[in-house]
Amino acid sequence: MRKIILLSAVTVMLSSCGIYNKYKSVSEVPEGLYGSESVAATDTTNFGNLSWREVFTDPHLQVLIDSVLVKNTDMQTAHLRVKEAEASLMTAKLSYLPSLFLSPEGTASSFDKGKATQTYSLPVTASWELDIFGRTTNTKRSAKAAYQQSKEYEQAVKTQLVSAVANNYYTLLMLDAQYDIAVATEKAWQETVRASRAMKKAGMMNEAGLAQTEANYYTIRTTVLDLKEQINQVENSMSLLLAEVPHTVQRGKLNNQQLPENFSIGVPLQMLSNRPDVRSAEYSLAQAFYSTNSARASFYPSITLSGSAGWTNNAGSMILNPGKFLASAVASLTQPLFNKGTNIARLKIAKAQQEEARLNFEQTLLNAGVEVNEALVQYQTAREKAAFYEKQVASLQTAVKSTNLLMKHSDITYLEVLTAQQTLLNAQLSQVANRFTEIQGMITLYQSLGGGRM
Repeated sequence: MRKIILLSAVTVMLSSCGIYNKYKSVSEVPEGLYGSESVAATDTTNFGNLSWREVFTDPHLQVLIDSVLVKNTDMQTAHLRVKEAEASLMTAKLSYLPSLFLSPEGTASSFDKGKATQTYSLPVTASWELDIFGRTTNTKRSAKAAYQQSKEYEQAVKTQLVSAVANNYYTLLMLDAQYDIAVATEKAWQETVRASRAMKKAGMMNEAGLAQTEANYYTIRTTVLDLKEQINQVENSMSLLLAEVPHTVQRGKLNNQQLPENFSIGVPLQMLSNRPDVRSAEYSLAQAFYSTNSARASFYPSITLSGSAGWTNNAGSMILNPGKFLASAVASLTQPLFNKGTNIARLKIAKAQQEEARLNFEQTLLNAGVEVNEALVQYQTAREKAAFYEKQVASLQTAVKSTNLLMKHSDITYLEVLTAQQTLLNAQLSQVANRFTEIQGMITLYQSLGGGRM
């Protein structure tokens, strides 16, 4: 009865020291994580829970994403890290089992040229440390947290790659649209230059007007070449993501893209389960928690059971040839005596590292909230601008037609025509860029909400 009471008392004492405690997951997030009330969410439907195939329906883009998730070197490295962590976890689990060793020995000896005596032993030795003070348990729990963290890292890489491919793809579509506008404008300006030269010969335009018209035409020519170069650069970036040599990327048209327009960002609490970087930071905190437990366990003794069993013919007069079975068992208790200062220092370091991990987790969560807020505002702002750009382009197209007619049939100056045409070109390029900004905001929002899963 006394032994039971003593054992219960020891168990309660050790539990109070925290060496057996499990890490408790965070269940709260800062109030207003997504920003002001205008962007706060109460709907549990989450845009980030959609698979990337539901969000990016363009068949060319889907082929690219499928390819990058297989070929990309960062993705392959992340997968290998998961395998490494899985092996480490298996090692930690095997620590509960005893260690077995086979140590065969054989000797032949002779004294004063006498007949040689041969002896042998075939022992199997075993050693097993009892996990009374939680060393092995905390090591296994830490390894499990590391394994989960590696899986979240892999998902974070996947999410980032999906977003990177989508951003590059829609950048190409934007540049293609701008290139088409610039080429069409170039052809129109080419006709304007021809007309201006004819007007110059007829005395309807002076040399300065012709020179200004030609200069604007050459400016547009350089814009076309700049866009062509940018397209090549983005295609090279896409090729790097695919781990392939530079090549032309097959793609559709910006005007044909069908993307989600109405979606919910979900409640902030979902950030804890959706964002892979947030989850990874929490698993890092769990590892630090179990490292602190292990540091506390170092103050307690280690109890090891060991023994051996086997065959031998070397046991004096007790055993004669051809050999007999021999077995032994030993229990040992090791209590640290002179390294208390070292253990105290290790515990302080572990506590400091746990606090660092906690601060990193909190900062990661705050960063995630800011990303959601900025992406949502970017998307909403671009959506609001789209209607104004449409009206602006329509008005400028009317202005260009009017100024061209007036120049032919009245005394309006060439500068007004040049200004109208240049303003129209800039507005059309800005309209396309704003459409891309809207798409980019949607992509960033999808990534910031933890999207990118199958």
